[in-house]
Amino acid sequence: MAQATEHAVRTAQATATIGDSEFDRDTAVTLREEGVYDAELSAGWTIIHAVNGGYLLAMLGRALGDALPHPDPFSISAHYLTPSVPGPAVIRTQMARTGRTLSTGQASLFQYAQDGTEIERIRVLATYGDLDALSEEVRTSAKPPAIPPVEHCLGPGDGPAPIPGSSAIADRIDIKLDPATVGWAIGAPSGKGEMRGWFGLADGRDPDPLSLLLTVDALPPTAFELGLKGWTPTVELTTHVRCRPAPGPLRVSITTRNLAGGFLEEDADVWDSTDRLVAQSRQLARASRG
Repeated sequence: MAQATEHAVRTAQATATIGDSEFDRDTAVTLREEGVYDAELSAGWTIIHAVNGGYLLAMLGRALGDALPHPDPFSISAHYLTPSVPGPAVIRTQMARTGRTLSTGQASLFQYAQDGTEIERIRVLATYGDLDALSEEVRTSAKPPAIPPVEHCLGPGDGPAPIPGSSAIADRIDIKLDPATVGWAIGAPSGKGEMRGWFGLADGRDPDPLSLLLTVDALPPTAFELGLKGWTPTVELTTHVRCRPAPGPLRVSITTRNLAGGFLEEDADVWDSTDRLVAQSRQLARASRG
């Protein structure tokens, strides 16, 4: 599509492919024994000092895709129990049920305290299937978000103020935000609780079902446009992968309608380069006290 043309030109020289990219290497898991995987959480996917929740979800999703008989995440719900930090981790998976078209399993990621005891960081319950076996029928009232062409959108280096805190993940993702949703960067948040933008991986790797688990949690929080400062840690995140995304940049739209009692929700829709709705998510997050 015309809006994606410049983005395609900018990434044309990138050579990363699905299975051979920084994202794939950094979400890799190694089978230790049946249902148990070793992993290494990369410092490259941190926001401030914590590892990004979408990156963690993709790593757990990769382990479950290996452990279950079906290849693709359909629905995956994660509860974030304690903040994850870069370093070694172990993932334990367990099959709950398997059938002809769907299988369900759970997984937990643990890290180690100084005394060697394990600390559970995140626990997920997921249903997997085969996206390529789904019907082609689509009946929907959903429409892609109206986002300006990528050349008219803004990246982390385009504004006078960066996203608050140290954000190593910004070097690994290619985000261009709708100017209507970046008032927070110049101290003039809109108050609408909306965030929209173009999304891709910085090395040009095309999206796939696993990378969609990162995409739904990679944009700046809508809380910034509500006038809040500081990050909003995720309490729970549920993602539905609706179909395999086409190659090319994604469009992401995130909205918050209700902030109350110190918590807010974020509803995300992800669209591929063919205007197909490929993923949806809802998360509950704690509002910053800053």
